[in-house]
Amino acid sequence: MSQARPPLPPFTLDTATAKVQAAEDAWNTRDPHRVSLAYSEDSVWRNRDVFLTGRARIVEFLTAKWERELDYVLRKSLWSFHDDRIAVRFQYEWHDAGGQWYRSYGNELWEFDEHGLMRRREASINDVAIAESERRYFGPRPEEERGRGYDIPLR
Repeated sequence: MSQARPPLPPFTLDTATAKVQAAEDAWNTRDPHRVSLAYSEDSVWRNRDVFLTGRARIVEFLTAKWERELDYVLRKSLWSFHDDRIAVRFQYEWHDAGGQWYRSYGNELWEFDEHGLMRRREASINDVAIAESERRYFGPRPEEERGRGYDIPLR
């Protein structure tokens, strides 16, 4: 059995906000094994046009992602929550091997099991080419930008 990953459902505003920040922090490590531990053993994903199931596939997917999306930096924002589900808006910046920078905009739908592990993740994402001078994220979120009351800008 997998170890519990608090906060656990049903979520409140504070626990949903904490869950979103924990996900952002984990993804910003760019460590596929660490990130995969937040998902159930049989977690089901749709990421853009890729469908996969299970932690091993999640590790494979994230390994390939971060080999392609260099200097990845992510921001997530709680959109909504109810019982065992959370909806998230996010943006991340990265560059390809040729040096072209992108900002990727997306939405995720999350569903959790009773242990606080994500059993379902659906992500819709669009990439926009940006100049390096347009970057706004240069590392993990600073402490003063955490918690309720801080959102990510649309443009």
